[in-house]
Amino acid sequence: MNHFISIRDLSREEVLQLFRATAALKARQKAGDRWAPLAGRSMALIFEKQSLRTRVTFEVGMAQLGGAAVYLSAQEIGLGVRESVPDIARNLSRWVHIIAARTFRHATVEMLATHATVPVINGLSDLEHPCQALADFFTLWERGMDLAAIRLAWIGDGNNVCHSLLLLGALLGTPMTVATPPGYAPDPRIQDAARALGGRLGLTTEPREAAEGADVLYTDGWISMGQEAEREKRLAAFQPYQLNEHLVGYAKPGALVMHCLPAHRGEEIEDSVLDGPQSVVLDQSENRLHAQKAVVLHLLGADDV
Repeated sequence: MNHFISIRDLSREEVLQLFRATAALKARQKAGDRWAPLAGRSMALIFEKQSLRTRVTFEVGMAQLGGAAVYLSAQEIGLGVRESVPDIARNLSRWVHIIAARTFRHATVEMLATHATVPVINGLSDLEHPCQALADFFTLWERGMDLAAIRLAWIGDGNNVCHSLLLLGALLGTPMTVATPPGYAPDPRIQDAARALGGRLGLTTEPREAAEGADVLYTDGWISMGQEAEREKRLAAFQPYQLNEHLVGYAKPGALVMHCLPAHRGEEIEDSVLDGPQSVVLDQSENRLHAQKAVVLHLLGADDV
């Protein structure tokens, strides 16, 4: 793995290796172990989209490992306008050791990786959110769940997070059922890629069908950044897909509830479910920090945790 642009950049063994490293890094942090394998190394953060979790976890993660991060908004550097994406990649490669990018177009982060001579991490694009999926499945793995023996139900929009979960679920042998309104299913290319990896994928337009007997229920916002003009249309289409107590009742007793955040309370999820005893959303959020540290160390060849 030279870059982390897609879940498809990983093998199953690399995923398990990253899980083990994530667990070790989390334990070190909890124990107050000050370890600085990245002293003198730096990361450039290129962000076209707003962020809380992605920016903070990369910046704090680099600091915890002894390195530094430089935040660059798209407006500040004129990404693709003032300066071409290839030129930005080439210049940053002379100054920093690794780049993380949060972009609209997936092609932008791919272009950065093509022209950079340092590793590039996809911090979110319109096609995938691989860092989120890695932290999500680690959240299940650290709880001792047999990932090949559970079923994960995705209810809502077949978006970038759904795409990365489908691909990672396929690598790990986790069956997934995706319930979306007609016209909002995951990208057919991602469906084909997941099935090519051996993924067991079910598609439905009925949220109850997806939820019935599920071990994990996952939802996300119905309106992603860049889709604001579709708000009213999407709200109408997705209303029957709200993750509420009624829908959770169809899942297995004690089924876990996941959400990658930010949550739009009262839209895709009820407060009582988001804040309830079955919710692991804050564990997911915390694990972004440690999973991303594992990825950075792996890419920089410093992953002897």
